[in-house]
Amino acid sequence: MKFKYCLRKKITEIKERRNFVFQDIKKNSEKTLFFQLKRNFIIFVFPFIVFLLNSNVLAPAFEFSSALAIYDEEKLKLEKELKEIEAQIAQYENILAQTKKEKQTLQNKINELKKKAEKISLQIKETNLNLKYLNVQIEETTTSILKINKEIEKKKENLINLVQLYYQIQNQSPIQILLAHNQISDFFNHLNALNSFQEKIQANIEELKILNATLSQKKQKLDEDIEETQKILSIQLLQRSELEATKKEQENLLEVTKGNELAYQKLLEESRRKANEIRNRIYNLLGVKTQVTFGEALEIAEWVSGKTGVRSALILAVLTQESNLGKNVGTCNREGDPPSKSWQVVMRPDNREAFYQITKELGLNPDTTPISCPIHNPSIGLISGKNSWGGAMGPAQFMPNTWLKYKNRISQITGKNPPNPWDIRDAFVACALYLADWEASQRTREAEWRAAMIYFSGSTNPRYRFYGDSVLALADKYQKDIDYLKEVAQNK
Repeated sequence: MKFKYCLRKKITEIKERRNFVFQDIKKNSEKTLFFQLKRNFIIFVFPFIVFLLNSNVLAPAFEFSSALAIYDEEKLKLEKELKEIEAQIAQYENILAQTKKEKQTLQNKINELKKKAEKISLQIKETNLNLKYLNVQIEETTTSILKINKEIEKKKENLINLVQLYYQIQNQSPIQILLAHNQISDFFNHLNALNSFQEKIQANIEELKILNATLSQKKQKLDEDIEETQKILSIQLLQRSELEATKKEQENLLEVTKGNELAYQKLLEESRRKANEIRNRIYNLLGVKTQVTFGEALEIAEWVSGKTGVRSALILAVLTQESNLGKNVGTCNREGDPPSKSWQVVMRPDNREAFYQITKELGLNPDTTPISCPIHNPSIGLISGKNSWGGAMGPAQFMPNTWLKYKNRISQITGKNPPNPWDIRDAFVACALYLADWEASQRTREAEWRAAMIYFSGSTNPRYRFYGDSVLALADKYQKDIDYLKEVAQNK
């Protein structure tokens, strides 16, 4: 009771002195204006803020369901189409497997090539669908990123306002608060509201952290999808190249034999001419020199195989595949190229220091040493030097950072220090070491396919299956050639 009496008395004294306080403040117009603003803020604005604190007005609204539903519908449609095409491709694979078991006749060979061409055409269609699927994902992720950015900006603005308001209220003295209210309960409400402000500010900070973490995840997903799009486009190049080669093989076969079965059988029997043709076949390794014969490449591959345990046919197949990605290999950063094709533009920033180190150690000019170009296709969002990167070096197409990781191991085998990514022998060793690290030296079909897939993409993603399948098909051809050459050599 005594406490309540004293408190009432104190309030009465404060109210009696209020007029005096106001008169004293009015002597200074700026102070008067400031006080009035604070008083008005406490009386009129503060209750409104308390209302906001107890409501969801400041909370972000994450209602993207309608937009996401559209993307989900598109993805489901594409997934259905992909399954149908995959089933058709499997049928063609069964037909081709059966055809290869049949007797080698001209008609059977033509039928095999036709079926192969049809299968590749389906695989190209599958690749195009995968690109569409990725584009939908990229659009979906981009939309989410834009919306999250807006939410972050709103949240930051809300947080700034809350902090400013909290600071203004906190700076009110108890006397000013009591002067602005007639009820003592308002004083305690004021204190409770300050606590609510602190809680709301902390909640906003936590929500902002969550938004930033979500944004980081979305950006990482976007980068991964863009990188996957680049790989799918590379697969598409290989598929088109193989389709053209298959059609050309069919045309050449008909042209040479004129549709005559005897002529075809005679062609198969020309062993000595065939052996010579194999040795002199040109093996394209861009960035090394204009021409390397199959015989020269095989000699190096056999030597490397003995050092690493990886089949020479597989080494040749992987390097052939990398060259066939071909149209981009070594066509950037050459002497006379425009600045837009410079290593400082087309190479991912985290590889530039390593590239500079490698070229300087080798006494090469970093500004005129060829590297691969990135895929530039603005229509699907791939912008060279922005989110699409080149920079792979030499026949093995190693990125600079990866080359530095293998540098000492390459030197231990070749005896060269430093090794050179653009030297054919060093490149073969690097390729074989990488494949061996992923157990290609086991020489099983499964292990070799897996190693080839990881060489290309760092994964065994089924979207890249064409690469692994194509490598093994090339390896089979090379193995036949190698075995044939060995057989001819033994019969001499």
